[in-house]
Amino acid sequence: MSGSDSDSDPSTAGASEAHLIGFIVANIVGLRHYTGTVSGRELVVLSRQPLNPYDSNAIAVLNMRSAQVGHLERTVAATLAPLLDSHLALAEAIVPKPPGRNPKNPSARPYRLPCQIHLFARPDAEEIVRVALEEGGLQLIQQTDHEFGLSQANILAGDKGKKGKKRDLDEIFALVEKDERGKVSPMEPPKDVVVSELFQHQKEGLGWLFNREKSCDLPPFWEEKDGAFVNVLTNYTSQERPQPLKGGIFADDMGLGKTLTLLSLIATTKRGGESSGGARNTSKNKRKRSNQEAEVSGSKVTLVVCPPSVFSSWITQLEEHTQPGSLKVYIYHGDRTKDKKQLLKFDIVLTTYSTLSTEFGDQNSPITEIEWYRVILDEAHVIKNSAAQQTKAVVALKAERRWAVTGTPIQNSSFDLFSLMMFLRFQPFSIKSYWQNLVQRPLAQGGMSGMSRLQALLGAISLRRTKEAPDGGEGLVGLPPKTVETCLVELSAEERECYDKMESEAQSTVREFIDSDTALRNYSTVLHIILRLRQICDDVALCPPDIKSLLPSNALEDVSNNPKLLKKLASLIEDGDDFDCPICLSPPTKTVITRCTHIFCQNCILKFLKNPNSRCPICRQSLSKADLFLAPDPPPDELEPNPSADNVAVSSKVAILLKFLQEFKKQDPLTKSVVFSQFRKMLLLLEAPLKAAGFEVLRLDGSMSAKKRLEVIKEFSQSGPRTPTVLLASLKAAGTGINLTAASRVFLMEPWWNPGVEEQAMDRVHRIGQRQEVKAVRLIVRDSIEERILELQEKKMKLASGAFRRRGAEEQKNMRIEDLRVMMRL
Repeated sequence: MSGSDSDSDPSTAGASEAHLIGFIVANIVGLRHYTGTVSGRELVVLSRQPLNPYDSNAIAVLNMRSAQVGHLERTVAATLAPLLDSHLALAEAIVPKPPGRNPKNPSARPYRLPCQIHLFARPDAEEIVRVALEEGGLQLIQQTDHEFGLSQANILAGDKGKKGKKRDLDEIFALVEKDERGKVSPMEPPKDVVVSELFQHQKEGLGWLFNREKSCDLPPFWEEKDGAFVNVLTNYTSQERPQPLKGGIFADDMGLGKTLTLLSLIATTKRGGESSGGARNTSKNKRKRSNQEAEVSGSKVTLVVCPPSVFSSWITQLEEHTQPGSLKVYIYHGDRTKDKKQLLKFDIVLTTYSTLSTEFGDQNSPITEIEWYRVILDEAHVIKNSAAQQTKAVVALKAERRWAVTGTPIQNSSFDLFSLMMFLRFQPFSIKSYWQNLVQRPLAQGGMSGMSRLQALLGAISLRRTKEAPDGGEGLVGLPPKTVETCLVELSAEERECYDKMESEAQSTVREFIDSDTALRNYSTVLHIILRLRQICDDVALCPPDIKSLLPSNALEDVSNNPKLLKKLASLIEDGDDFDCPICLSPPTKTVITRCTHIFCQNCILKFLKNPNSRCPICRQSLSKADLFLAPDPPPDELEPNPSADNVAVSSKVAILLKFLQEFKKQDPLTKSVVFSQFRKMLLLLEAPLKAAGFEVLRLDGSMSAKKRLEVIKEFSQSGPRTPTVLLASLKAAGTGINLTAASRVFLMEPWWNPGVEEQAMDRVHRIGQRQEVKAVRLIVRDSIEERILELQEKKMKLASGAFRRRGAEEQKNMRIEDLRVMMRL
């Protein structure tokens, strides 16, 4: 349970636990004022419009193309709006029949259109919703009522296939997956640009990418019927042919050379490889018009969006695998041009998610103005929070070809994929209510249906290959094997006494929150408790002796009257590299603490509070600007612990690490190891004992500039005597996009909430270019919170692997109360 692991969009809170309680019948009105149309037996979207000048309870009705059809009648909206705003209920609507026509005036639109609104609620909110509907004069038709049979919950239940067989949603998903699979054929890159020989799987990947970009097929789940085009999932009908889906998810396992495959794709289309080469524009007017269009269209320029740490990977791959000067690259980061014509001179423009977020909404930003030939999101799982500004920024980019590239598209829950659907503009899954209705809720219900749909969806739009062969033989690229060992660490008597005392105090505090039903409201407090228990497993020096001295006695206390509390909460954040702002899912910048003791970036929470009747995104307490307080900077002397190498007391876990390192050194003095930790303070504490034991040590953490990180990686890659043999690396700084194949040993000092992050860290070492067997060791304190984190990891791994392996697995839910009980051993 960490800030980065929660979906911070409040509208999704509790969605996985909500179940259908019934439906109401209501009218869509105002149809004559809007252009959106519906065909009947069609799913439609209900969209709250709290800023509507005529009715603050307004609920708009949109079709699958997000065109407004009308709005719910006032009396219904007045009852539903408070339930939706407080997230007590979720609502989905279906129009059972097509609109009636006036025989005297067939072209006139009707005044109203009946619809069925299906309501979902968590068990603890069900009675509140029922009472509110009754007080609002709305009749809830429940499953025990005979009228429930009239519900159009499965809009395709009566749709007959060609052979008269009923087609349900699951069958449609399965047919689409079958149609899309097997379309992978090898392709060679242009040799005048790409000088390296590609592996066979890279050639096949290039063929798949290229063919998807040139495809003119209908997107998945669309059919042509009687001259019109129908989405078979939502029954939406359009007279216009939908645009092909020129892109998808490139989800090859980490370390299989995705960057080189993408560079080959860019090289292939650089000189118009897609065009037929037939008719040429000979008219001067045509050439002039084409040049003017190219100024805005981005010609053949590819925009690559990635974390700053991945810049070095792209530059290195260019240097190693392409003809010098054949692909021109511009890094749009830091000092950068505002001239779009300047950017259009390059083949590749590299930028970061944070740069896009900063320029989102800026009319003078060339990034947002250019219509790119292609957009590639590298490490695309970065945008897993659909509510974050950086996600909105990448979704808004203009491009026809759109690629989400990540070895871990699902990190925490299946909802991670929704942001990728938004970016790909893959309708109807890019619209939240459709995603929840068609995928998320069936998954949450735990049956085979939800997982089968997710597998079919991924099969239709993604390519996924893994390094290991399914039969245990040699994998795709003949990499040396990787073994992962879990080493259980026994705490010393003194450490065990300290840990047990703190865990007992923590259990007492968390039990009080659970018993009083305030665990979610005290979200950040619980995080801090768990953070401290995890840190003491590494080293007692990381954690103060009394956990209660760090926690507010009352989570709702106004911290403006308690400066000591402010400092304590701020220090908690600074101690842990793993605490993120719940809105942007990044380490907080200009950290703000709210009156209700939750922690955000200043910009994130200020933008969130622009909404009317704003509430804390975590605990839903009423919140205003007056309730925000800037956290003080941490004392500088706390950031650089540097104990004397002459007298270094080491923890039990550090002692085990030293034992492993010394053993590997005896076997081969040139063996290089990477030691990963989530806590920067832990990396600093490790330097002295390692140097005292005779190791040449380098450090790589989030406080370093991109240039400094590149220098460290290059120094670590050098071979020979007296070169560094141990790299102390932050999981965040070194977990993505860098090559550490100089090492063959990996140590994980503590378990991460997200197993995908651990896999990314290990695969910085186990990737193309590695010539030695890789050994990874996870250090886990026996009988501690660390063992219980492993249980939660197992759930997430089942979901992520099951989604691609096309076999059933339980949906991993966000950590709720039951997970918290397991975590705290209650």
